[in-house]
Amino acid sequence: MRTPEKNPTLVFIPCFSGAPWSAEQLAPYGDVPKRTLRLPEGVDDIERYADHVESAIADLDDFVLVGDSFGANIALALATRRPQGLRALVLSGGFAANPVDSKPWKALMRTIGKTRGPLYRQLTLRAHAHRLASPFDGEGQVPWSEARSRELFLANTPAASFGARVQASLTADYVDVLDLVEVPTLLLTPSHDVLIGENASKVMLAGIPGAREVVLPRTGHMFRFSHPATYAAAVKDFLSALTATRQDADA
Repeated sequence: MRTPEKNPTLVFIPCFSGAPWSAEQLAPYGDVPKRTLRLPEGVDDIERYADHVESAIADLDDFVLVGDSFGANIALALATRRPQGLRALVLSGGFAANPVDSKPWKALMRTIGKTRGPLYRQLTLRAHAHRLASPFDGEGQVPWSEARSRELFLANTPAASFGARVQASLTADYVDVLDLVEVPTLLLTPSHDVLIGENASKVMLAGIPGAREVVLPRTGHMFRFSHPATYAAAVKDFLSALTATRQDADA
């Protein structure tokens, strides 16, 4: 009788705030092996973030990367390196290259990335929280709001790190190397996302071989926070389907 395969470790890569997944967000995954981490501060290059994650999981020989938003771009960067042990990839609310096409918006992003002190806390974070919001944030398992998004950044994201991550977002571009991703990939997309827009997932879906997309209805960009059970169910369904496919192939 064949010995059942062990579950890969799910590695959760944070969003722009840098805050690791909370116990509340990890609970729906049950007792499967899990690992999360906090993003390093003051880093303005996606490749250096990918270096950080790669170092943090160097002891793992079987893992799945789950990247949320900015963390999805980091997970994608690492996946293009084809690390040994990577079994699958989940990218939620992410992008292969800066999704902001408007030159005025890009200029504004650079400007707000330089704010400090009261301007950062009162202007930049309020504006960013507004861009993150959706009409469905209050409907989830954990009702969310613009105020809670701002509190998240106040607690976890120094102004210098916010600015560095803006720079990293503006300069990252993996569109031409998407075909280097060679593992099953799930694009997990909220139905309402003003910040990222619709084209970002289309680019990744077209460029990553065999990628599939699941759009979660009545969710917004902060669905990792507002809909943790819904989010986790989609991830688990994807991984269960992969396991079933692999077992059928081995039979």
